[in-house]
Amino acid sequence: MTATATALTRQIRVDHPSAGYAAARLARAAAQDAGLPSVLADRAAVVAAELAGNIDKHTGGGSVFVQQSLSGRGVDVLAADDGPGMADLDHWLLDGNTTTATLGAGLGAVKRMATEFRITSSPADGTLAAARLLDPAAPPLRGATGHFRLAREGEEYCGDAVALAEVTGSRTAVVADGLGHGPDAAEAAEAALRVFTENPDRPLPHQLTNMHRALRATRGAAVALVRIAPRRLEFCGVGNVGGASVGAGPARLLLSTPGVVGFTLPAAPVRHLDLADDDVVVLHTDGVGTGWRLPGRTPDLLLLAADLAHRHRNPRDDAAMLALRADRSA
Repeated sequence: MTATATALTRQIRVDHPSAGYAAARLARAAAQDAGLPSVLADRAAVVAAELAGNIDKHTGGGSVFVQQSLSGRGVDVLAADDGPGMADLDHWLLDGNTTTATLGAGLGAVKRMATEFRITSSPADGTLAAARLLDPAAPPLRGATGHFRLAREGEEYCGDAVALAEVTGSRTAVVADGLGHGPDAAEAAEAALRVFTENPDRPLPHQLTNMHRALRATRGAAVALVRIAPRRLEFCGVGNVGGASVGAGPARLLLSTPGVVGFTLPAAPVRHLDLADDDVVVLHTDGVGTGWRLPGRTPDLLLLAADLAHRHRNPRDDAAMLALRADRSA
């Protein structure tokens, strides 16, 4: 059994030429904190600098987000801009094709250096890109993931938190939102995660009950839990953390029961849903708006994280999201 709590995501606003250097510095630090060897830390820095440089030179602005990965020992670098996008994306994915002087990598080399690379672009909507660099010496976790955990603008503490656990045949996750923001909110959310990581395979209502006891000395939190396995889902939540199951058909909302874990714990029913093979389960705090839900489309998880972080996040609040796809072979 493996349980992993997320570290803080760092945002670099690309509104000045030195943003590429800032992105490189943060990506190298995140890689070192994740325990990656120096050669992979250097690659992460190049990837982040290249994605930031492209935004600076070719668009009206955007952001790069750097974080430790939830899919294994590694780093995720997410990038999103405000357009204009690229009409001929395939051309710029060839090694060596770059229109201006950057570090010389180009998107093709970024794709080659990354363990996983995703990009989509259109002249009207701009570009979303995501690179994941994982240590090949460490086994990756099963199933696809996308996430972020962002503090309120100007804050160092984040009251929203995410953790993911791998157990035989399923994946269980928690998203917690400590009331308010700052260090007291972070204390509440982290207390919920400690309960979760101690024994993540407990039944979901038992998790909430144990969290309620542990959070009585804090300001309390909203908490949502999800357990997914091939073709089935369990969801249980209290407070303002919710989400949706997104796939080829209409999105199905995952709504929590009103209340505050640690203060007023209602009887929260467990919701059971059938999942199609390509369905994606998304949980997020209220720092992420609801306008992202597009029925009839299965999103790429890394690009969804980039999109929600840049286009649907409220910078005046902490924000966190987690997107999961079940391991079909479990």
